[in-house]
Amino acid sequence: MDERLFDLTGKVALVTGGSRGLGRSMVLAFARAGADVVIASRKLASCEETADEVRHTTGRRALSVACHVGHWGQVEQLADTTYREFGRVDVLVNNAGMSPLYDRVEHVSEDLYDKVLDVNLKGPFRLTALVGSRMAAGDGGSIIMVSSTAAVRPTADVIPYAAAKAGLNAMTVGFARAFGPKVRVNCIMAGPFLTDISKAWDMDKFRERARTMMALGRGGEPDEIAGAALYFASAASSFTTGAVLAVHGGAP
Repeated sequence: MDERLFDLTGKVALVTGGSRGLGRSMVLAFARAGADVVIASRKLASCEETADEVRHTTGRRALSVACHVGHWGQVEQLADTTYREFGRVDVLVNNAGMSPLYDRVEHVSEDLYDKVLDVNLKGPFRLTALVGSRMAAGDGGSIIMVSSTAAVRPTADVIPYAAAKAGLNAMTVGFARAFGPKVRVNCIMAGPFLTDISKAWDMDKFRERARTMMALGRGGEPDEIAGAALYFASAASSFTTGAVLAVHGGAP
């Protein structure tokens, strides 16, 4: 295999929700593959921690930007800051998300509903529109949505989140058509990963369910997202666009 297929030397990758969990793993994978990275999340200090790790372990440039992707004004500032600092974006990952639980669906407030849709759907739409249009007018690029298996197998306690992630799956196909042929737009539909979110799970119940219902019998480690992310970010996926790739350990 030609390892240059996955080489990101000279590229710039922007990752929302990039300071922890799956986002952090993708940031580090891109940097190790040669890319300079922009790390965006609501907490600047957390972004700086990941940026320092990138600089110390890979020597790549790393820019930290505080951004709440649910606010279009902040999304626009993120895009402008990135282009001002680097002059380009070659890889965009819409990874930031939130999934607050509720006890009964009738207790979902308008505020909670709006927050979930804003972060998981509205923000990625606006950032993809801004960055994708510049990519299409320039040298092209790759855009990666991070969805969830809840998009196709929603449970009763995450209905707004599941609807937003289903929207991301649909936007993947729509944006692939809008920005092709120079820009590829794909989606990682993630299953249960053992990130900070999993700290709120009943792990005994989860392990038993995983053992009996998932083909691999376990949850994913955050670094296990890196292969799919590198595939979509790099020339390895040069003929892949509008695709939704399930990375879920064989979850039913």
